[in-house]
Amino acid sequence: MKSAIVSVSVATVWTKPESPREIDQVALQSPVDARSWLASLTVEEKLGFYDNNAIQTQALYGTRVEVVEEQGEWSQILIPDQTTNKNATGYPGWIPSRQLAPWSDAFEVQQGQKLAMITAAFTHLHTTDKKPDMELAFLTKLPLIEETADWVTVATPNGTALLPKADVQIVKANEPIELSGNRGKAIVEAGKRFLNLYYLWGGMSSYGYDCSGFAYNMHRSVGLQIPRDASDQAKAGQLVEKEALLPGDLLFFAHEEGKGRVHHVGIYMGNGEMIHSPDSRSAIEIVKLDGYKLEKEHCVSRRYW
Repeated sequence: MKSAIVSVSVATVWTKPESPREIDQVALQSPVDARSWLASLTVEEKLGFYDNNAIQTQALYGTRVEVVEEQGEWSQILIPDQTTNKNATGYPGWIPSRQLAPWSDAFEVQQGQKLAMITAAFTHLHTTDKKPDMELAFLTKLPLIEETADWVTVATPNGTALLPKADVQIVKANEPIELSGNRGKAIVEAGKRFLNLYYLWGGMSSYGYDCSGFAYNMHRSVGLQIPRDASDQAKAGQLVEKEALLPGDLLFFAHEEGKGRVHHVGIYMGNGEMIHSPDSRSAIEIVKLDGYKLEKEHCVSRRYW
């Protein structure tokens, strides 16, 4: 295996090279226009990602991947940051090779090294002479080189660039993010920023989240790493009984009224409410658990904070 770096704003990780349809070709380009791609799809076309098991996950700009093999214009990759029972090294799938950059020593991040993490829903990377360049999504992390009053200089897969300082937070690699309040409540507050964002199967960016991608990234926003998929998330963390639930805990739902396979996760908000990314027909919403259509499927709750 060899390391590489995602070089587009968000790379969709496909089940196999044959998975994308003609309508998905824009998602295979470099640079990629994720916003236009998703806006062009009907609900039925989005449902196809699930029905055809087409998409596995996504990876943000600057994410390290391990390339297992190359096949024509495609690379089979593993994503170490996204833990899964599918592969011990990281989440597996296929990415167009044009969306990857060769490994750079600038991304050999050490424990405690400073990174610029995007806290805006979206911002633009800028050239060193401050011209707007690629749009980047929430929680994109890039190695910090320098800070000034208005800008941060970062390493990117394409060389040195700038980000507006107002749109980032400086964090330290593999260390908890400093918060003034409760980490569980901070997870909820992060989630509320994305109310009404449309669901995307396999989604892992502020262009669209699936249910477990939403849980994964809201935890990541406060410096917590959890497994990628709901089925794995439901097996780790601290078990929480229903009467002990606190804001920021994860609620899991399983088929056969809670006895079957875990298929959904939401974030408990307190007061009997949950925020979640429901399905391809819907957007991130807040619901009352009492009387909700999945109420009888609630099978377990977990805490990671």
